[in-house]
Amino acid sequence: MASVEVVVPVYNEERALPESMPTLLDFLSSEVFPYEWRILIADNASIDNTPEVGGRLEERYPGQIKYVRIERKGRGFALKQVWLDSPMDIVSYMDVDLSTGIDDFPALIGAIANDGYDVAIGSRLAKGARVTRSLKRRVLTLGYNSMIKGMFFTRFSDAQCGFKAVSRQAAQRIIPLIEDNNWFFDTELLILAEKMGYRVKDVPVEWIEDTDTRVKIASTVSEDIRGLIRLRLGRPWRQKSDPAATE
Repeated sequence: MASVEVVVPVYNEERALPESMPTLLDFLSSEVFPYEWRILIADNASIDNTPEVGGRLEERYPGQIKYVRIERKGRGFALKQVWLDSPMDIVSYMDVDLSTGIDDFPALIGAIANDGYDVAIGSRLAKGARVTRSLKRRVLTLGYNSMIKGMFFTRFSDAQCGFKAVSRQAAQRIIPLIEDNNWFFDTELLILAEKMGYRVKDVPVEWIEDTDTRVKIASTVSEDIRGLIRLRLGRPWRQKSDPAATE
């Protein structure tokens, strides 16, 4: 049976954690999720009471929840640290607000554990996805992913959905090549994965927009465009492909 690290990266989420973690625990403990698992709360330098809340959750659910404090801000940086250190067969992450429906999590993990994929991503653009969000965010998402396909000829459909899983083998090879430590981490991960020959599975998901999101759209768009240009010019995947991934 495959083991799964379920990482929840957080920054100043003292209110969201007590609400979402019991829901996630109940789901992972049910019969619909047939894998060994552990929830890891990856706190990237919160300045509110998130450390106290995370610590209490770890004490209340020993062996099921682990809290890790990372003294540097950046979701990408936090994921790099905990994914590379994980002993689990599959590493994954989801947003603390559970905006992506957790009913789709078994399919995400099953794509790697059972179907032979190296990376699985939740997609709000794949056929069968059920999405509730503003027109502005829909247009931005579609435009950004079209830009990625135009620049890199990739096949995955949604780079930025906060719902991803990677086999430990693939993570250990891809993550050291990722330069970004913030929001572009996801896009860089997926472009590198495809260019290195790893199989990426799009999993259509249910997704409801969080109106209290911490993402600053203007700065994130600027960061993403700079990241795409850096990758296009540098092409760090050259001579880094995994022969086993293309067999």
